[in-house]
Amino acid sequence: MAIKYPTPKKTTEKIINRANLGMTLESDIEATNQYYLDKQIAVIYKKPTPVQVVTVSYPARNKAKIVEAYYKTPSTTDFNGVYRGYYVDFDAKETNSRTSIPLKNIPDHQIHHLKRVVDAGGIGFMIIYFASYNQYFYLPFDVLYDHFQDSLHGGRKSIPYETIKKEGYPITFGYNPRIDYLSILDQYVIPGLKQASACK
Repeated sequence: MAIKYPTPKKTTEKIINRANLGMTLESDIEATNQYYLDKQIAVIYKKPTPVQVVTVSYPARNKAKIVEAYYKTPSTTDFNGVYRGYYVDFDAKETNSRTSIPLKNIPDHQIHHLKRVVDAGGIGFMIIYFASYNQYFYLPFDVLYDHFQDSLHGGRKSIPYETIKKEGYPITFGYNPRIDYLSILDQYVIPGLKQASACK
């Protein structure tokens, strides 16, 4: 008597991306930072945006409602904190372009702020998300700053996708942590900072 074995079911590999989770880039980073905090890996928060309240309505004694408010000053970057004794400061940008990220997406005051951070010995960078490719990159500040300076002297007003692939670092998307940017710091950034410090 022949034994009939069940036909193996076809399995498809599930691709993990933001669409599966219904998240935005900012909320994914906040979820990542919460994971780091819960695991006592790092303390990194989203900065509150400074707001000037102009008008408040009091419909009841114990209920106040802000009716009119304005941003007081341009914000610096969205995220900052401490990791392994280093001050960390960064922002995240998303683009639908398949070829580059426009520098106009990164305000000048954020670039100047990150330069002050790096000059003071902190770690400053950008996380760039190319939505068309569902790819995340850690963009070192020096790469961003070189292109920014070049644009001020007649150069192109964007950073090419191919440049970011070559000079940045890909960040793998997962569940926990979702956007593990600290692994890039561990592998590429902090060892370089320690080596530079030892050579002084």
